[in-house]
Amino acid sequence: MQESIGEGGGGETREDHMEESIGGGGGTMRFSDEIALPVEGLNKSEIYHVAKEVIGFVLYMHQQIPAVLQHLEKDFDNLREEYKDLEESVLPPEESKACSLRMRKLKIREVKQGIKRLAKLMNTISSLLSSLQLMLDEIPVVHGLMLLLGGSLIRPQFVYEIFFLRGKADSGNPRDSNKSKVAESVSKKVVRSLITKGAGGGSYAGPMKLFLLVKGPDNLKLPLHFLPKREFKYHKKAVSFRLQIRCSAQKRARDNSRFSAQEGGSTELYNTTSGDLIWFQCKHIVKGLATKAPSAE
Repeated sequence: MQESIGEGGGGETREDHMEESIGGGGGTMRFSDEIALPVEGLNKSEIYHVAKEVIGFVLYMHQQIPAVLQHLEKDFDNLREEYKDLEESVLPPEESKACSLRMRKLKIREVKQGIKRLAKLMNTISSLLSSLQLMLDEIPVVHGLMLLLGGSLIRPQFVYEIFFLRGKADSGNPRDSNKSKVAESVSKKVVRSLITKGAGGGSYAGPMKLFLLVKGPDNLKLPLHFLPKREFKYHKKAVSFRLQIRCSAQKRARDNSRFSAQEGGSTELYNTTSGDLIWFQCKHIVKGLATKAPSAE
């Protein structure tokens, strides 16, 4: 279902205003959804794992990688381990004939070509994810993430925006490799919502670039591997998807605020850091692999 974003009715709260203002641009096709969670908030480790899941989903659904990210990481590690074993292994005397040596060289060449094909892609994805972990360490509160897929940053074909509306300060270690049950559940809900909205549909458009942006206060000490993008907007022809992840405590705060407003009071919904919110772009840009488009039946 196609929806318009940024149109509000009367009786706006501060939260409503922020939900409208934190977007990055105006697309001719925009889809939005909200995911309500029965938890007080997401910590930085959970946010990181959700972000990684969405990055893998976007790359795979738009045919920029040949397999889902988790499988691709495992396959790449297996190839490197196999190459190391082949290089270090010594053929027994009974297999040291010319035929066996030739077969071994062919196998080494095959594995090496597989590594070479994936190396640049996997190294860039790894650098992007590591930079995201560093950013999550620096930023006091994670407001949102944006993934743009296309030929350039300002003229993407697809845009994915995820905003975290939470009721507690972010905590946790983004480098925690263990995926919690909460992160697993949220990741599934996010992917399910994107699929329901039609994300990743359409024909193969060839290799594209994936850009990552993180929303944070403009007075943030410039994070390593990130560049500030003030008043960032993308081309209006992009197809965009926006998800708002709302936690239970934040929902109660919103309800209480509206009740207080009706009674003539006022309630602060966001305890943001001083300064305006701006986007920070990751310097690492993932370029998809060239794959064969599915043949038309």
